[in-house]
Amino acid sequence: MTENNDFLTNSSLDVTQKGKQLREKILELISEYHEISHNNNKFVPGKTIVPVSGKVYDDYDLQMLASSSLDFWLTSGRFNAAFENELGKFLKMNYVLTTNSGSSANLLALTALTSNQFGKSALQEGDEVISVAAGFPTTINPILQNNLTPVFVDVEIPTYVINSKLIEKAITDKTKALILVTANGRYPVAGITAFEELCAENGIVLIEDSAQSLGSFYPDGRHMGTAGKIGSFSFSMPKIITTGQGGALITNDDDLAFKLHRLKDFGRSGGGLDIHDSIGYNFKFTDLQAVIGIEQMKKLEYRVERKKEILSLYRKLLESIPQVRFFEQDLKHTTPWFIDVIAEDRDGLIKHLKNNGIGSRVMYPPINKQEAYDLEGYHPVSEVIGRNGLWLPSANQLIDEEVEHICGTINSYY
Repeated sequence: MTENNDFLTNSSLDVTQKGKQLREKILELISEYHEISHNNNKFVPGKTIVPVSGKVYDDYDLQMLASSSLDFWLTSGRFNAAFENELGKFLKMNYVLTTNSGSSANLLALTALTSNQFGKSALQEGDEVISVAAGFPTTINPILQNNLTPVFVDVEIPTYVINSKLIEKAITDKTKALILVTANGRYPVAGITAFEELCAENGIVLIEDSAQSLGSFYPDGRHMGTAGKIGSFSFSMPKIITTGQGGALITNDDDLAFKLHRLKDFGRSGGGLDIHDSIGYNFKFTDLQAVIGIEQMKKLEYRVERKKEILSLYRKLLESIPQVRFFEQDLKHTTPWFIDVIAEDRDGLIKHLKNNGIGSRVMYPPINKQEAYDLEGYHPVSEVIGRNGLWLPSANQLIDEEVEHICGTINSYY
């Protein structure tokens, strides 16, 4: 069994020797079951389907999940507290609040910053929030949901991160916040310090959407998500660690953490009391999710290195194909979430890959042009990404032979 003995036992439940023995037997059988039923995938080129992403787990993850289910503590309890503590230590942050998704984390962040608790510094209806044009709705929706005004800025060509020079031009006297999306674990060319200084000079709150960046650091040693007033993460299925669904917020601000805790729990003025001083949400994380996160965190270091190896192999095998171009990735400090490229004749390549049993996924088109938003603005780099951006198979469990097969298939198309 895994070394997490404290999490695989429960002395308050298993008060008899028979109970302890049964729990241990169950966990041993789960490990055996994993070996027989979950660990028998052998890659056969041309026959085995290669998905674009996938969850990564082993028998320890299954054991931990089973241990939590035997406790039958269905809400947030000892495992969630332990998971938040692990994240806090890894990120070197004072406060970590898990949420039921990364989307909820972003909504909580923006909602908290509009609180009257912060007086004149609170975001007010109509205030402008700058963010990236080539992004995902979960970054933009909270702006609109809080009656704020999104201002879209294009991305840089080398990094697919928001362009700092264009931010300066977008700032007005109504600009109150900037959401920096560290896309695929990458930081902007100008560096994070330039963003911090820009925000400080203009009285702008820096928010980091680091959903794709767990395991990635800025060159100054700080983890992505820790430079702003508040940072968010996602643990959805394709991420470098997963809890199925789930997310987290981090901050070192005492008052902000206090407000976030209240908003996450229906806006209650105190734990368990149905007295509300805010309009909040039920965004709590369950122990069944947290227990998987605890085990997944133990594997983060390996996964970070493996992701770097996978990207390096892709680059090597596709370097002679000019129709496929990679974004810049600082592999000394950061790790990719997805293997993303700009591909000529992308739609044809997608079809070719699919015909050969290989999955892929188009990258985010300009969000302001999507039907749900339909907002003004033309962002040429984001348009290129919308037309030609492609995510290739990126799962942590990819073996070199699979990457070689994928690249060989891409080569045969061009």
